[in-house]
Amino acid sequence: MDRQERITLLALIADTFREALARKIFWGLFGLSTLIILFFLFLMKIDVAQGALATLSLFGQTSGRQVDAARLVRQFQAGIATFLYTWGMFLSAFASAGLVPSVLEPGRIELLISKPVARWKILLGRYAGNVLLIGLNAAYLVLGVWLILGAKTGIWITGFLWTIASTTFVFAVLLSVVLLIGVLFESAALAIMVTAGLMILSPLLAQTRLMDRLLSSGWTRWLWTAFYNCLPKIYDLGHMTLDVVQGNPAWNWFAVWSSALFAILMLGLGMVVFARRDY
Repeated sequence: MDRQERITLLALIADTFREALARKIFWGLFGLSTLIILFFLFLMKIDVAQGALATLSLFGQTSGRQVDAARLVRQFQAGIATFLYTWGMFLSAFASAGLVPSVLEPGRIELLISKPVARWKILLGRYAGNVLLIGLNAAYLVLGVWLILGAKTGIWITGFLWTIASTTFVFAVLLSVVLLIGVLFESAALAIMVTAGLMILSPLLAQTRLMDRLLSSGWTRWLWTAFYNCLPKIYDLGHMTLDVVQGNPAWNWFAVWSSALFAILMLGLGMVVFARRDY
């Protein structure tokens, strides 16, 4: 990719940011993250005694018992990671679903494809802009909570920072589906439904050992395993992140590379459909 192509791609990414700001999407996600940060900053008080035990106060009410400070910090960090992998992912997909069909609106798409820009760059710029937007919001929330908990307790657990990369990666995988559905059907609602379906299916499909015992026939077990292997491992990636946050790293590289391959295939298919479609 030469210098002019990089400039064009950056311009498309910047256009995605401007539209997100205009639609108040960025400010909504930023505001929610800010509320969570303010909760940890002002409404939650942690008094650490002897560097190991802590007393927790919420909304001015003290729990009255001391707990292990490091364990308490990990519990809060695990809660933030769980939020990002559940409601955070759903809200991000909901917020981003309209940004793909909007570029295909009559009048706008004709203007874009009339310019000397390859169609795949238009789609890639849209995709990269969305991923960067959510990645920045995840970094803002995770770093904010990490700094506040560290300053209040003196305990700096760096494994929590892995949540930034893992959350952004999972969103990039889900966004590839949003992009493909948007190109095929130009429907933000359908994109949200399919994304939510993947998030619901993932923890169910991950129970492969349980299904091996419950399913009676060999072909149904094979079908279940095939679905698990082909679809993104959102549940497994979330479980791996929680293990890292809680100090028990158990890297599941199959979940990482298979999910990445799924995203590449979805993104590539979306680009092919977009390049061949008449507008």
